[in-house]
Amino acid sequence: MSIYLCSSPTKARAGVEMAVIDAVANSIRIPLWRLFGGASNSVTTDITIPIVTPNEAAQLAAKYRGQGFQTLKLKVGKNLNSDIEVLKAIRLVHPDCSFILDANEGYTANQAIEVLDRLNEMGVTPVLFEQPVHRDDWEGLRDVSIAAMEKYRVAVAADESCRGLLDAQKIIHGNLAHVINIKLAKLGVLGALEVIDAARKAGIALMIGGMVETRIAMGFAGHLAAGLGCFSFIDLDTPLLLSEDPVYGGYEASGPVYKFKNARGHGGFLHLDNNNGWN
Repeated sequence: MSIYLCSSPTKARAGVEMAVIDAVANSIRIPLWRLFGGASNSVTTDITIPIVTPNEAAQLAAKYRGQGFQTLKLKVGKNLNSDIEVLKAIRLVHPDCSFILDANEGYTANQAIEVLDRLNEMGVTPVLFEQPVHRDDWEGLRDVSIAAMEKYRVAVAADESCRGLLDAQKIIHGNLAHVINIKLAKLGVLGALEVIDAARKAGIALMIGGMVETRIAMGFAGHLAAGLGCFSFIDLDTPLLLSEDPVYGGYEASGPVYKFKNARGHGGFLHLDNNNGWN
């Protein structure tokens, strides 16, 4: 059921695990979200604005506002001053939105704290600051987490810094971040469940995200998030950003809301034409 053009063993393992778990759910005739606990059959995702000009960002923000998205995830970290200008432009067209900042390791600790200082001067408080520093800059991650929470009550998420259970335990025991971002392609399904369990026992909040993936992987992650019901942040938007998705089914999308109404398993299928290409 799950197909990956994979560049790492973890991605391959994730694909195999998804297929096996989907087969189990189909065999006992229940949807995946019920297999994962049945807390809910829907999730509400944010949507990403990439690194673009302020004008392009404003156009995207206005479009997403019209579609009902209230949380915008903004890619930052290339240029601090440009990032601030983009934020200003977005606020003009979507003043009520919530921001997640995702630096993808792009800042130093001092730069990350400066971003929060300048946003505070604008009256903007992000709901989350994702991976502000390099994945191996553990001291910087801790320093940003402390400053962000103490000064502005902003939570900091570890994404690239959490590559498995050992990293998660280091983050938990060192109080290095407030949130751990779960990505199935990064951790595998079983590995993700281990990290989720450790974080929940430690009282660490959870985010679920993904790579650039189709409705197969995103749908599986959505089923997992809905079924477990333990994620504070949902970032499963990449199928909405693809020019063409070779998958249909798996969930119904209405703006930011994904509803899982399939009778059993994942519910998604590859859509092939007679020439073995995508329809």
